[in-house]
Amino acid sequence: MLTLVHGWPADAERWLDSVLRHTSGQDFEALLVDNSGDAGVAAWLGGAGAGQERVRALQPAAPTGWAEAANLGLEAAAGEVVVLFDPGLELTGDAAGPLLAALAEPGIAVAGAFGVRSEGRVGHFHESPGPVVDAVEGYCLAFRRRQAREAGGFDRRYAFYRLADFELSFRLRDRTGGQALVLAGLPVRKHQHRLWEHLEGAERERLSRRNFYRFLNRWGSRQDLITG
Repeated sequence: MLTLVHGWPADAERWLDSVLRHTSGQDFEALLVDNSGDAGVAAWLGGAGAGQERVRALQPAAPTGWAEAANLGLEAAAGEVVVLFDPGLELTGDAAGPLLAALAEPGIAVAGAFGVRSEGRVGHFHESPGPVVDAVEGYCLAFRRRQAREAGGFDRRYAFYRLADFELSFRLRDRTGGQALVLAGLPVRKHQHRLWEHLEGAERERLSRRNFYRFLNRWGSRQDLITG
């Protein structure tokens, strides 16, 4: 159970509390990557796992891009399955059980709570209830650690988070021939998505557009990878 912390420790605390409360029936760890560069966040993380053998925190030497931080977590993770969460997500029940069950099926490459399909062409993304989708959103994205590492992890060029989740979804589907799956009714609740909301609109648009063209450059011709 992995999340990246870029500030807002109250969000990370809510996420961690919900993981510990609702995942106790699983053999798991909660891994928090502190990419904030904030001494206050580091101090909170230093005490967050006190007395909790299943909680770990790690820090890059200096704040880095989103994908690079995610890959640090991927490399450090102990589990065979990694579930990446936005720290603004809260578990309201056992989410790990259904996700593990989905990935027990060899034909599933990625699974999660929210997904998208392209309409007509790659990149024309729209939210989809699934169950089969083109890509799973990083609010809650589960995949096999070995397969993700063999694929090179998240594309490090995605210093901003947008579309890094879709890019990994496409890459794992392409490499394994598996599907992306949305699990209806997965017990999670969205709160504020801070990395989006703290930026000015023009900056969000600039960073998002850069990643969009990066995504299209690699996957834009792969009509075989879309279901819509």
